[in-house]
Amino acid sequence: MASFLQEFKNFAIKGNMIDMAVGIVIGAAFNNVISTIVKKVVMPPLSLLTDGVHLANKKYVLRAASDTSEEVAIGYGELLEVLIDFFIIAFTIFVVIKFINRFKRKAEDPQDKTVETPKDIQLLSNIEKLMEEQNSMLKSKRD
Repeated sequence: MASFLQEFKNFAIKGNMIDMAVGIVIGAAFNNVISTIVKKVVMPPLSLLTDGVHLANKKYVLRAASDTSEEVAIGYGELLEVLIDFFIIAFTIFVVIKFINRFKRKAEDPQDKTVETPKDIQLLSNIEKLMEEQNSMLKSKRD
């Protein structure tokens, strides 16, 4: 139990928890923005194609409502709206991650002089060069 608490303490102190909290808050706000864009900007023009009926209200009625029972229907319009939300969010996240990865690769490339190489990567690169030199020297001594 003590190791679990120590691990959690290290996780919280290193800032991962704060990064996660910020990401969750921004993600929730981003979700609301995309939902509003889809409901108020994308769906109204699509509703024009369905004779003025809001696309989110489109449904396939399995059983009509009567005095004794409620209507049973499949709401495919609302599903379409949620799928549009999902694809916009997924595409945006894909673009952001692709952008971040491009900068990360650029920063980790020791040959690229336009971006300052982090010290740990620079040290590892130097160690790799020294090991190659040492191996070649050892190989030449054996021959």
